[in-house]
Parts: sequence; C-alpha cells; structure tokens
Amino acid sequence: MSCHSRKFVSTTLVFSMTFLFLTPQVVAANDHLVKAAELHQALLAASQARMANMAKIQRVFATETARKALRTAGMDPVKIEKAVPLLDNEELGRLAARAEKIQNDVAAGALSNQEITYIIIALATAVLILVIVAA
Repeated sequence: MSCHSRKFVSTTLVFSMTFLFLTPQVVAANDHLVKAAELHQALLAASQARMANMAKIQRVFATETARKALRTAGMDPVKIEKAVPLLDNEELGRLAARAEKIQNDVAAGALSNQEITYIIIALATAVLILVIVAA
C-alpha cells in the first residue's frame, strides 16, 4: 500500500469513527426539537397530499375527451400520465388545482368541447415542460 493510500485510509477511518461516536449524542441532543412521531405525521400528510394531487391530474387525463384531445394534438396520453409522478410537489399542487377546476367546469357544462380540448392540451403541455425543465 502506498503512503498516499495509507493516509487516505487512516483519515477516512478517523472521520468515520468520529462520526460514529458523535451521532448518538447529536441525535439525543436534537430529539427535543422535532419528535419522531411529528416528523412521521408530517411525512405521511405530505405523501397523502401528493397522491391526491396526482390522482386529480390523472383523472382528467383518463377521460376519453382528454385522450382524444391529446391524440389530436399529436401527444401520447400514456406518456403524459407517466410524466405526472415526475413533477415536484409544488407543481403537482398547482396542476391539480387546475385539473380540479377543469373537472368542475366540465361537470357544470361551462365549457365547450373546443375549450376543453385547448385546456387539456395546455395542461398536458405544462406537464411535459415541467418534466423537461426538472430533468
């Protein structure tokens, strides 16, 4: 073993051992800041919100009207649906709000077929652009 690699190994071991022995003290000292149960609840709530937002968006794209509009625009509905989970939580929230508004407007009969088509294409385009930008 060369001198350089011995120094590297010994330095790595020193840092590893220091980290190993200090970690329990740091964890014990920080336990009062955020309880594990509170952290678990926050993570669970965020996960549930993300799943609900994805479901709202995917419900819009699952309709036959949406699939037809996407095919007319030369977009693959399956690719759009697969791209939705790649969005971050903030973008999912914004697009889910739009998707919910679209569904409410369609249910109320407030939109023409042409308006629905344009809105769905715009929503799908937003999904694709956000995924491309994030990549």
